[in-house]
Amino acid sequence: MEEPTVLVVEIHVPLVATATAGYAYPWIDHVEELLFAGAEDGAYEVYDDGEELDDEYLFFVTGADEATLVAVAGTVARHPGVPDGVYARVADDEADMGTGRRVEVA
Repeated sequence: MEEPTVLVVEIHVPLVATATAGYAYPWIDHVEELLFAGAEDGAYEVYDDGEELDDEYLFFVTGADEATLVAVAGTVARHPGVPDGVYARVADDEADMGTGRRVEVA
C-alpha cells in the first residue's frame, strides 16, 4: 500500500546578506527560531532543515492545511530583518524543491 503524499509549503527567502560583519545571514537563524517556536503549539510542523536553492534560502513547513501553512510564510515575510521578496510554494513531499505552485505572501 502506497503512503499518501504530505502537503509541504516551501518558504522562499532571497539569499541576501543583511550583516556587514560576522555571519552575513543572521535572519536565517531568526527564522528557524521563529518557525520552531511557532511549531511548539502543534499548529504546524517544521518539515526539514532549511536549504539553499540557487539565490534563495528555503524553509519547509507541514502538518496543517494550506491556508495555515501559507499564513506561516506570511509571518516569516513580515519578521523584522527578513529580506523582501518572500513567497511560498505549495507542494507535497514527493515534489522537487522549487517546483510547487507559487503563492505570494505579505
